[in-house]
Amino acid sequence: MTDFMKKVVIPLLIVCALFVYKANSSIKVLRSTWSSGTIAARPEVVAFGGQALALNAVDRFVNYFAVIWPALAFGVLIGAAVRTFVSPGWFAGFAIKKPVTAQLTAGLAGAPLMLCSCCVAPVFTSVAETSGRLGPALGLLLASPVLNPAALALTFMLFDSRIAAIRLVLALTAVLVIGPVIERLFRDVRYEKSRNGALPDDPVDENVLSKFAKSLAAVSFRTIPALIVGVVVSMLIVESLPAGFFASPGARVAAILITATLAVPLALPTFLEIPLSLSLLAAGFPAGAAVALLFAGPAINLPSLLSIARVSGWKIAAMVAVLVWVLAAAGGLLAG
Repeated sequence: MTDFMKKVVIPLLIVCALFVYKANSSIKVLRSTWSSGTIAARPEVVAFGGQALALNAVDRFVNYFAVIWPALAFGVLIGAAVRTFVSPGWFAGFAIKKPVTAQLTAGLAGAPLMLCSCCVAPVFTSVAETSGRLGPALGLLLASPVLNPAALALTFMLFDSRIAAIRLVLALTAVLVIGPVIERLFRDVRYEKSRNGALPDDPVDENVLSKFAKSLAAVSFRTIPALIVGVVVSMLIVESLPAGFFASPGARVAAILITATLAVPLALPTFLEIPLSLSLLAAGFPAGAAVALLFAGPAINLPSLLSIARVSGWKIAAMVAVLVWVLAAAGGLLAG
């Protein structure tokens, strides 16, 4: 097989395998939810109120990675494929596009991946470094979890249409707005573009498979340690919540703001924000708290924020977290 064929076949196989995996798992959840009218929770990973199990952070950490590892593997493979097979010249088109057009392109590329924020972080890293553009890279990072078609369908199936509609509006706003705002605020940020995924001292004519292997190692090194640290800290946050913390909502505005604050760093597998939000409503929390969790829970988390910081710096990661929180809080207050 020629190098040209490898450049076509390898990415195609990875993407097709991801679509088959995500489509099968999503269809199973949609069918089960449609027939039962509810969705299964994962109390062994994260749960609120009476559903919470007496597990320590290490147990939850292991359970979390047991759930997400296939999707994370696909995220690393796609990130490596971007570094290896996508020329920086191809990404140069983003530089001449208007911000809205670039963000729409990134959103359309990210949504079908249906990866959680942790698992799409390796793809963000590669896109940011290869393209040299932070806005579209952040758009793709956010679009994959917040515009997940199956998650949105489940939200419309299980929640009041107003809650579901606000979640969708917040998701679209995040994909279209956060990246350009960050890029405008941090204009001086520059990335060292990789040439077809090659490391600086790689020979130009190196075998494609060798380059892909090096890209796999580079993407793994750049993202997985940060993800591990972020998940551990996220699970420590869950463990440190007082018993009965979500048993009663307290003041409505405070409940919304606190939920948004906890949702930003919380590491959640795909779809888990849905049963958690349902549990909040069952406990008497306002609809706004459910909206805040439905949006901020999947949009970003501490592991993906650490990945952003590793590539772009702490100021940018902090600003992404702030903007996600602002949208979550505003959407929650709008929903009441």
